[in-house]
Amino acid sequence: MDSSEHVCPACGQPVETVVKRHKTLGAWVPLWVAGPCHNPQCEAYVPEGAAPDVTAPDEEPGETPAQKS
Repeated sequence: MDSSEHVCPACGQPVETVVKRHKTLGAWVPLWVAGPCHNPQCEAYVPEGAAPDVTAPDEEPGETPAQKS
């Protein structure tokens, strides 16, 4: 396994890499993280058509960067 590959923590299957963002010193910076697992036998399974969770760790759901102080 390459160090840049992400795997599902529940089943160990390779998953895609997705880009999230977080705010550091007033600037939004990219953060590459493991995407959802698409293995139907996995407990962390997410169907292909489901909307991904794109909320940054320090961002409230539904909040836009302009709404933050």
